Amino acid sequence: MTEKSQVTCSVDFTSDGKRSGHLAIPQSTNSAGWAKYFVPILVIKNGSGPTAVLSGGNHGDEYEGPVTLMNLFRELTEEDISGRIIIIPMLNHPAVAAGTRLSPIDDVNMNRAFPGRSTDTITGMIAHFVATEVLPLADLVVDIHSGGSSMHMLPSVNMHRMDDADQMGKMLKAGRRWGAPYVFLYRDVAGSGLLPSYAESLGKVTLGTEMGSKAQYGVDMLRHTSRVRNVLHHAEILRETPPDPGDANPIVVAADNEEDYIMAQTSGIFEPFIELSDQVTAGQQIGQIHSLEHPDRPTEPVIAQSDGILFARRSIPLSRQGECLAVLTRAVDE
Repeated sequence: MTEKSQVTCSVDFTSDGKRSGHLAIPQSTNSAGWAKYFVPILVIKNGSGPTAVLSGGNHGDEYEGPVTLMNLFRELTEEDISGRIIIIPMLNHPAVAAGTRLSPIDDVNMNRAFPGRSTDTITGMIAHFVATEVLPLADLVVDIHSGGSSMHMLPSVNMHRMDDADQMGKMLKAGRRWGAPYVFLYRDVAGSGLLPSYAESLGKVTLGTEMGSKAQYGVDMLRHTSRVRNVLHHAEILRETPPDPGDANPIVVAADNEEDYIMAQTSGIFEPFIELSDQVTAGQQIGQIHSLEHPDRPTEPVIAQSDGILFARRSIPLSRQGECLAVLTRAVDE
């Protein structure tokens, strides 16, 4: 039996119209023994039809999702759609307010918290409500990410490889229709509990994104992100064809192997030698790490263990041992 969420929602998902409200998560703090933390939620519904669940701000230092989804809600009318759109523009609202990847309340990564528990800390309680009350309503799930503070990324729509050929085919088709330059098939190398992974496990057509980074945030990346409208039209929710179709033939790339994710072997200042989209071959030195304590010693070379293009690169020069420095991908025949 699924445990009942302690989170309450002020928005009715079933009635036609355009409305805004909040999730209320029970909290007890030093300043208030009885308190609720509010997370905004937005709904547009018009008649019967598919449901899209759109989220941003899963990580609080990734702004493309919140801005795009708030603009989307403001611009769409009830008459623009057939079906329902549920938007949580700042899923990890405490982290967005603080500009941090993890929640400053419980120091938890929202994208490692799914499906959460009803008695969890605030991050897990939000994840549990979304997992049990929101995602089951969806036909399409979109969770918008970027590289945040730590990584520069090529703009892409992302997904895992799925064993279900029908689900995989639908996800690839929807991913292509977004119009981003790349569709990226990725592997989880830093733990489980991802929102997209959970939605995929429910059989939903699920898309994530990596739209640049905090340092790349601007007009160009927001334009790529706003093409989520193309996917809503593809899902037969948005009635009118969006004016910006984007890339007609995105490149499908994959980072399937552990070796594609290059981790720092030592701590220090990372100096990159190559730029995003450059071709790399196994054995090539893609950068080096300078020791803070021993500036007179030789640098530590960073060597690629696989072939591919540089899809992501660390944007914080000061790096600790074990942190991801780069991701290499290869074009694939899906």
